[in-house]
Amino acid sequence: MHFHWPELLWFLLSLPLAVLAYLALLKRKRRTALTYPSLSLLRPALGPGQRIRRHIPPALLLLAWAAVLIGLARPTARVTLPADYMTLVLAMDVSRSMLAQDVEPSRIEAAQAAARNFVQELPANVRMGIVTFAGNAQLVQQVTDRKEDLLAAIDRFELQRATATGSGLLVALNTLLPDAGIDLESLLYGQEFRYGLGAGGYGSSAGRSLERRESVSAPKKESQPVPVGSYTAGAIVLLSDGRRTTGPDPLAAAKLAAERGVRVYTVAFGTVNGFVPGAEGWSFYARVDEEALQGVAEITGAEFFRATNANDLKQVYQHLTSKFALETRDTEITALFAAAALVLVLLAAGLSLHWYRR
Repeated sequence: MHFHWPELLWFLLSLPLAVLAYLALLKRKRRTALTYPSLSLLRPALGPGQRIRRHIPPALLLLAWAAVLIGLARPTARVTLPADYMTLVLAMDVSRSMLAQDVEPSRIEAAQAAARNFVQELPANVRMGIVTFAGNAQLVQQVTDRKEDLLAAIDRFELQRATATGSGLLVALNTLLPDAGIDLESLLYGQEFRYGLGAGGYGSSAGRSLERRESVSAPKKESQPVPVGSYTAGAIVLLSDGRRTTGPDPLAAAKLAAERGVRVYTVAFGTVNGFVPGAEGWSFYARVDEEALQGVAEITGAEFFRATNANDLKQVYQHLTSKFALETRDTEITALFAAAALVLVLLAAGLSLHWYRR
């Protein structure tokens, strides 16, 4: 449990002072009490239960006061609640290594089948977009809550050469946060491409003075980093079966996502013995880069999953579906302490009226 105003917890020191004041009051009452001719007549009338229960209403009031003091400090706790409306972006590897048949009938067919099930089981409060990446990355389905559009996009996957995992992550991040000021062109292709400064061609910076080159560069929009994993309105799910062969470093892209609080859940799909025989006249081994995918998940405060067959991948998606239906977050629980204090006061008053008519 954490507190927004922890300095107010010093007021809890008033609790032992209240106890001492109560004991002093009891002692004073005993001094002014009437003298009975024999205590042997009084004790049976009171009984042990009578002597104990007279302290119960004051004890309840003391607990109520403690609840009020804790509530004033504005406590927060990590609780699991139904998620608000969320946006997911699924980034799928469509490199030719997905032709490997270590997962039956092939990696790509098993991945498509699992992705379809994932879409079908999405909670009603979740929208989704789909990005594919191979030698480059592209948005194949805008964010939508229409499941038929998402399923059609999955059916349209086309395999290509190379694996640009970082590009896929960056396009997914830009899809999730389109207004975050992410300079996607510069990140994917470099600053020269972003401002049309091709080498030796029209708009080239060759032959220009340093001042002239700087004058054509747009100012970089700075964003203030937020706590890792603090973005609760959406997340990215990235599935890959191979190593990056081109494009930006996925770990650098993960740091960009982490600075914006976005979690990137990663799935390593396939076995260490993945082999693509005779693809366009050539064969190659397709091993999963688990280390990089683990790093992406760790940097962004998310989870890494390993799936070596279609059933594993289905279970991963089922786990993610339940995770996005329920959300764990820090929530202020001041109202709970206020309610507890009210209940304790009413209980103390009720017992006092019932037992002593006052």
